[in-house]
Amino acid sequence: MKLIFATGNRGKLKEAEEILTSFELISIKEYAPSFDPVESGNSFLQNAIIKAEAAQQECPGEIVLADDSGLIVDALDGAPGIYSSRFSGRRCNRQIK
Repeated sequence: MKLIFATGNRGKLKEAEEILTSFELISIKEYAPSFDPVESGNSFLQNAIIKAEAAQQECPGEIVLADDSGLIVDALDGAPGIYSSRFSGRRCNRQIK
């Protein structure tokens, strides 16, 4: 079964492939190279839903999978949290080109 994974992050794609071995995972970037929804949620769950809904619009009729994750550091009062990917700047994100 094919799943469209709403990520451009090679590391996340590889990890998901290692876990979901019964599925063929395809990056959303293969369908929509400029896919970059605004993650305006207030939680990891809300941002994952935003990405899933945006991916479904890009790939109607396909099954999509989305996630959101980040670092929650007690010494930083939970920061950077949902802002983890932007915490050290855009150049530090590993995106599939």
